[in-house]
Amino acid sequence: MRHAEGAPLAAWLAGFRALRVWHRYEAVGLETLLAPGAKLIVGYHGRPLAFDQCMLTVELYERLGYLPHGIIHGAFKANRLMQWWIDGLGFVTGDGPELAEVVARGEHILVQPGGTREGCRSFRHRYQVDWGERTGYLRMAIKYGLPIVPVAGNGVDDAYVGLNDGHALGKRLHAPAQLPLWLGLGATGVWPFSLPFPVKMTQYVGAPFTRHLEGRVDPGDRQALRHIHHEVRGIVQALLDRARAPRREAS
Repeated sequence: MRHAEGAPLAAWLAGFRALRVWHRYEAVGLETLLAPGAKLIVGYHGRPLAFDQCMLTVELYERLGYLPHGIIHGAFKANRLMQWWIDGLGFVTGDGPELAEVVARGEHILVQPGGTREGCRSFRHRYQVDWGERTGYLRMAIKYGLPIVPVAGNGVDDAYVGLNDGHALGKRLHAPAQLPLWLGLGATGVWPFSLPFPVKMTQYVGAPFTRHLEGRVDPGDRQALRHIHHEVRGIVQALLDRARAPRREAS
C-alpha cells in the first residue's frame, strides 16, 4: 500500500480518528470499496461538514493506503495556505489532469452533489437529499467510466442543530466565493467553535450503480442525465432512510 506523508494528512488522520471514537463510527458494506478499481463515491452531505464521509476516508486510508480524492468547494483555492492543505490531502476542486491520474491509479473519488446547500440547512430540513439538478458528478462518472457507489449515514444531521439556511443567507449577503453563512449549535457552543454532539454515526455503503455505463449515454443529453440523476438521488435517499431505520424502530 502507498502511504502519503505530510502535515495536512497527519492532522486529518489524527482529527478524524478522534471523531471516529467520539461518534462510535462504523461502516457497513465497506467491502464494496475495497474491491479493485476506481469508483465515484457519491454521498449525502450531513451538516455542516460531511463528518461521516471524512471518517470513511480514514477507514479506507487504513486499508488502501490513500485518502479518496474529495472534490471540494472552489473557495479552497483562494489562498496559498488552503491550496497547500488540499494538495496535501490529495483533494481537488474540479475536473482536471489530476483526476485522470487518480483514475489511472485505480483510486476512488468522493463527491457530495448537494454541497453546502444540502449541508448548511436548518433543523427543519434533516435527512432529505437536496441535489437540485446538479449532474456534474454524473458527467464525470461517464467520462472516466466510473461505477457510482452511494453512501449515506445516520447521525449525520444530529451532530449540530442548524438555526438557518446558510446557503440562502450567504447568497443574500453576497458572501465571497458563494460560501454559506450558517449558524449552528453543538455540544459545547456555537459552530465552528463547538464540538459536535457525540451521536453515533453509522455509514452505509450501497451497491455499485452502473446504468450510466450500460450502452452509450451522451453527456450532452440533459434529459437522459436528468433521468439517471433522479434515479441515483432516489437510491441515496433510500439508503439514508435505511440508515436511520434502526433509530426510528428503537424510538
